[in-house]
Amino acid sequence: MRIILLGPPGAGKGTQAKSMSESLGLVHISSGDLLRDHQNRGTELGVTARDYMKKGLLVPDDLIIDMIEERIKMPDVEFGYILDGFPRTVQQARSLEKALENQGERIDKVANIVVSDQELITRLGGRWICRQCQQPFHEINSPPQIEGQCDTCNGELYQREDDTSEAVVKRIKVFGEQTNPLIEYYSKRGTLVSVDGEGSIEQVRESLIGAVS
Repeated sequence: MRIILLGPPGAGKGTQAKSMSESLGLVHISSGDLLRDHQNRGTELGVTARDYMKKGLLVPDDLIIDMIEERIKMPDVEFGYILDGFPRTVQQARSLEKALENQGERIDKVANIVVSDQELITRLGGRWICRQCQQPFHEINSPPQIEGQCDTCNGELYQREDDTSEAVVKRIKVFGEQTNPLIEYYSKRGTLVSVDGEGSIEQVRESLIGAVS
């Protein structure tokens, strides 16, 4: 199966994609992780992407499409994958569709995680990430046992530049303007399913697996 997870920043796409990949035996491909890898290595793409992310803007299509296309051609995704964070625009969706057609493949399901704006602001405003293992924490919903330290690997926790309150509001606005058209795009193709993302992690996970199976 080839699955896309859609949803605004803070909807829990990363957490759910990781859990679903383990349950369904699929590779989890996160555009965010790929971008951070480029940033950590100081590539030209990574430096350019950081400038956009600091402003709460989406990374331009041409900086990410080639990276994703290269990733989905690797041997480990032969039996399927879950795309998390890509595509974010209709242009990206069309480029992905063309790349898959060239390989004789297609997207099977597109799962849209629905979360209200107010809930997103609450979630993102208190989110902290481990520098080492990328484990997410939240000041209110899932705080670490020791302040500033990851429960899993004892790594340092930090708040991403695009998770500050000002950037969060802008990210949600940008999502509504640029990403929502994907809902209509995939709906017309008959692959879209929507899931309530405001339940517990387990409830959302069960709903997602049921929707794509």
